[in-house]
Parts: sequence; structure tokens; C-alpha cells
Amino acid sequence: MSQVEQILEFNKAFVENKEYEPYQTTVYPDRSMAILTCMDSRLIELLPKALGIKNGEVKLIKTAGGFTTDPYGGEMRSLLVTAHLFKIGDILIIGHEDCGMEGLEPDALIEKMVANGIEPTEIDKLETDGVDVKGRLCGFEDVDDAVRATVKLVEEHPLMPKDVRVHGFVISPVTGALRTLASTRVV
Repeated sequence: MSQVEQILEFNKAFVENKEYEPYQTTVYPDRSMAILTCMDSRLIELLPKALGIKNGEVKLIKTAGGFTTDPYGGEMRSLLVTAHLFKIGDILIIGHEDCGMEGLEPDALIEKMVANGIEPTEIDKLETDGVDVKGRLCGFEDVDDAVRATVKLVEEHPLMPKDVRVHGFVISPVTGALRTLASTRVV
């Protein structure tokens, strides 16, 4: 049985046994908060437990590295939607120690893509079409700097409501300990 078949089998029993009932909530987060963090698998359960967050309390946005450099990319779109449609009062940007995006070089990732069967001509075609492939695949040199830069980008975004507070943290993927890096827009 494949992993997907196992998931489907589990899901069928989950629904039939009404195991979803404890997780029912509204689309509005109880804590009026959004979190942008990394997709690292070590944080799936650790981060909510370390922050005391339960289902339905926050909007959780996950991306590679837990940071953004694109003021009009998907992460920012998600933060703007939460701020305007769900009346978020606080945004937490949470990077983590030992992140795979730290020191990631786009050339190394492109080499892996080619080794995995992506034709170099496809990458060239994107570049010709105006996509900065290497720029979109770059990591960061220092997690603290990446979090601070993301806090600044979110806070200074022209479409972000001025009353939204933006906070920056780094979490340990081992212990769950948080380090505070930046808090802004204290209102």
C-alpha cells in the first residue's frame, strides 16, 4: 500500500468516526494573529505547542525559510488577506535555527533540478521570459537578518494596515525556545 493510499484509508476512518469534531472552528482566528514561518517538518507540531496555539486560533502561513523578499509574492498576499479580511492585529515572523534555506545557493539548487530531470532549456526559457530564477531560489546568509528584513518588508508594505503589529522571532527546532528579534508598530 502506498503512502497516499494509507492517508486515504486513514482519512476515511477519521471522517467516519467523526474525529474532526474537536477541530471545528470558524475561519476567523480566535487570537487575531497570523504567523509566517518555515515549512520545516520539525516545526509541524513543535511550533504550535511551543507557542500554546490550538486549532482555530491563528492563520498559519508556511514557506521555505519562513521569510519573504517579494512584496507582491504569495507570502505577502497571504499576510495582506489575513490583515484585511480577518482583521489580524499581530503578525509573527518566525524563522528557525538550522534552516535549510540558510546558505542555500541557487546554482546548487538548479544543479539538483537538472539532475532530477529538469531540462536546462526550461530554466533558460523562464529567464528569457523575465523570471529571475536564481533570485527566486536564493536562501539567506543569516536567519536573524532574514527575519528582520521580512519584518521591515511587511511593516512598510503600502497595503498593510498601519495598526497591524509585526514581530520577529527565531525558534529552536530542538527545544521550541523563542528569541525575540524585532517588534514594530507598537500601538
